[in-house]
Amino acid sequence: MRYWLMKSEPSDVSIDDLANLPDQTVAWYGVRNYQARNFMRDQMCKGDAVLFYHSNCAVPGIAGIARVSSTAYPDATQFDRKSKYFDPKATQEIPRWFNVDVQWVKKIELISLTELRRHPQLEGMRVLQRGNRLSITPVDPAEWKFILKHLVRD
Repeated sequence: MRYWLMKSEPSDVSIDDLANLPDQTVAWYGVRNYQARNFMRDQMCKGDAVLFYHSNCAVPGIAGIARVSSTAYPDATQFDRKSKYFDPKATQEIPRWFNVDVQWVKKIELISLTELRRHPQLEGMRVLQRGNRLSITPVDPAEWKFILKHLVRD
């Protein structure tokens, strides 16, 4: 099993939205960065664990726990001319963009970016690196365990 941090703007899909969706599952659509796409397409597996991160909001941070609930498949928004994620270079035969389904596990008390930065055990997390803008990043198993043991309050 692998561990991931996946960013979503709460104005698009929040952890609460995810909890209220059918099957508490959402297609992780709209990723248009090749490295993030490759993580989904080539490395994510059904059952992988996810830190659901709220980004581009007043207080960014980890808002919940989720899991990858499907293998990668072509992102339908790349073919939709009305979508802001439409890609004229993508074809049904050769899709350029992929997504996975992500399923809600639980909402947690928000762990802010500021709080994450306070812990030297987490200084290697990609989300904390200067200039990192990736919406999907791997999380080291030791970082995952530290966050769950020391920062997630039940």
